[in-house]
Amino acid sequence: MKRIQDKTAVVTGGARGIGRAISILFARQGAQVAVTDIIDGEGFQLVEEINAEGGRARYRHLDTSSEEQVQQAFQQIYGTFGSLEIVINNAGIAGANRPTHVLTLQEWNLVMQVNVTGVFLCTKHAIPYLRLQGGGSIINLSSIYGIVGAPDIPADHASKGAVRMMTKTDALLYARDHIRVNSIHPGFIWTPLVEDMAAETSEGVAAFRRQLDKLHPIGHVGEPMDVAYGALYLASDEAKFVTGSELVIDGGYTAR
Repeated sequence: MKRIQDKTAVVTGGARGIGRAISILFARQGAQVAVTDIIDGEGFQLVEEINAEGGRARYRHLDTSSEEQVQQAFQQIYGTFGSLEIVINNAGIAGANRPTHVLTLQEWNLVMQVNVTGVFLCTKHAIPYLRLQGGGSIINLSSIYGIVGAPDIPADHASKGAVRMMTKTDALLYARDHIRVNSIHPGFIWTPLVEDMAAETSEGVAAFRRQLDKLHPIGHVGEPMDVAYGALYLASDEAKFVTGSELVIDGGYTAR
């Protein structure tokens, strides 16, 4: 028996990186997957790949900072699949890498709209459908920088801390509804976004990756599928006693 057979999962930011890996793994484990993103070309291509492999997936354009889009998306997804048990709040942006005293309000607000408001809106509009199912699992992607600090990207780090505490609050609010809410805190994961950042550096991609490798006691950065397997555990009935928790997947980064 596959671990999430016949459950319906919504994955925001599902077309690339960690979201892509989660979408693929969940489909392989029997879930119906609603891939949502704003990069439509890659989203439709991913759904084609999943379905060609024998999985079940649909794509929908979704800007998670828009309440109208979120409300319509969940309504359509539930209507299409007939159920909703799993929500992966993965969509997020890093934003401007500028110190706090020169960061603009517009730059700050943009990150908060996607990383914090987006999680709030998707949780808000998922709850009624999860209640109809008698429960479910919400998994919020935070970061190691929702737990420890670093002297860069202040808006992003603040947003990840907010997601961490939102997770605990919602875990308490909805425990009586059998809705589990947990957060995942990855270390550096080698995604297209990180690779693009590496390509813009003066030292080049290979040297940049070696520097990231050194930050993790295990000796290397993570891969998207490392995070996907953590999400699979939290989504499955194996984690039926796990809520309000932080799953750190960081190669030992925060253990130092």
